[in-house]
Amino acid sequence: MLKNYVWSFLVLIAVSVPSYAGLPDFTDMVKENGAAVVNISTSYKGAPVSGGKTRRQPLPDNMPPEMEELFKHFFDAPNFGPNPSPRQRQPKSSQSLGSGFIISKDGYVLTNHHVVIGADEIIVKLKDRRQFVATLIGSDKSSDIALLKIEADDDLPIVSIGSADDLEVGEWVLAIGTPFGFDQSVTAGIVSAKGRSLPGGNYVPFIQTDVAINPGNSGGPLFSMKGEVVGVNSQIYSRSGGYMGLSFSIPIEVAMNVVEQIKDKGSVSRGWLGVQIQDVTRELAESFDMDRPHGALVSRVIPDSPSAAAGFKIGDVIIEFDGRDVDTSAELPPIVGITTLDKEVKVRVIREGKEKTLKVVIGLLPVEPSELAVTQSNRSVDKGFGRLGVVVSSLTKAQRKQLDVPKNGVLIQQVKKSGAFDVGVKQGDVILRIQNNVVRDLKDFDKIAKKLPTGQSIAVLIQRRGSPIFLALKIDK
Repeated sequence: MLKNYVWSFLVLIAVSVPSYAGLPDFTDMVKENGAAVVNISTSYKGAPVSGGKTRRQPLPDNMPPEMEELFKHFFDAPNFGPNPSPRQRQPKSSQSLGSGFIISKDGYVLTNHHVVIGADEIIVKLKDRRQFVATLIGSDKSSDIALLKIEADDDLPIVSIGSADDLEVGEWVLAIGTPFGFDQSVTAGIVSAKGRSLPGGNYVPFIQTDVAINPGNSGGPLFSMKGEVVGVNSQIYSRSGGYMGLSFSIPIEVAMNVVEQIKDKGSVSRGWLGVQIQDVTRELAESFDMDRPHGALVSRVIPDSPSAAAGFKIGDVIIEFDGRDVDTSAELPPIVGITTLDKEVKVRVIREGKEKTLKVVIGLLPVEPSELAVTQSNRSVDKGFGRLGVVVSSLTKAQRKQLDVPKNGVLIQQVKKSGAFDVGVKQGDVILRIQNNVVRDLKDFDKIAKKLPTGQSIAVLIQRRGSPIFLALKIDK
């Protein structure tokens, strides 16, 4: 009887213990690719170094202050040496640690722009301890990609280039790099999201993973289970400076496009549409007679741009660009950016509730950031507009110049305690359009406002601090 109980107990344990046979084994992948992953150190003449502190790498452009604290630690380079005396704390060479990987047998190395920017000397160290002084062939701030070149007497180990487009959310991925200066550290995880838009990264649809990425992993490769590079590790989201489950990699297609342009012409150019866009909320979708919120809503058409020449209008919702669906506004800039210059593409939009196809010839993205086709965040402007909740006035010439407002529009002078007040409409906002009707002056405003239906979402275009944005509201009275 006792034997039967023991046997049943052992059988129960065997059934209850989970099987780990299905977990991936990365050993062969590391053996095959580890030699092509390199350590990168840089020296900066005249850079002041404080004992026990870190030297800050430049953060990406256009990063909001509230995000800087979360991302800044990935751009810090550890100083592992002993604390210098006050006399030693003078401007001198300092070193930064990063990662990279060899993409060709003749010595081209790919890494991050922020790892090597401003360096006086770049040292590439291989797994076999060979060291080379690298030449910076070119670097692109917008994509955070840099291309280096080293000269070796024999063929160098290289990685295989894969495709980030083929990645699926939930798929296993592997990172090899030099976090905190530790050579050839390997971490693994899964793809947690694709097409992420981050501050300062409008032209990069980042791959989000839960792979442990830390300072020093910058520029290292992200491998798929096929042993192919699918991304370049670039940023982490952190409040502590260490890995906390959110890491971001540049898709390899974006990186290799930059590499080819740097090789061919020494610089990187991007396609330009010439619009400012924002996401379509549920309320805005209702106001535009859309069955669901999707696409990129055009809040501004830049004069003398490709979009202006093609007939784009404020209020158009871009739902397809060159055969690719546009589900959110963040998806559009990377697609436009990689489009060949002077190529004519078809763009499908929703205009006044009906689909329309426009043809546009893609231009060259201007250097000035004010002219970029960037995504505006709805978070920067509170939602809402109340017909009876505001007091408006005409704009003087001085006000138009100061606020950078065109010849149309009326200025909000006062916001009463009403629906407009509750949703955050502010004194100083300029109303440009109401439900696709241009508001030229006070007379237009009064005329349009009287005809607005109650209980229905209405699209209103306002301008605040020089930036136009659509808001959605329902008229209560």
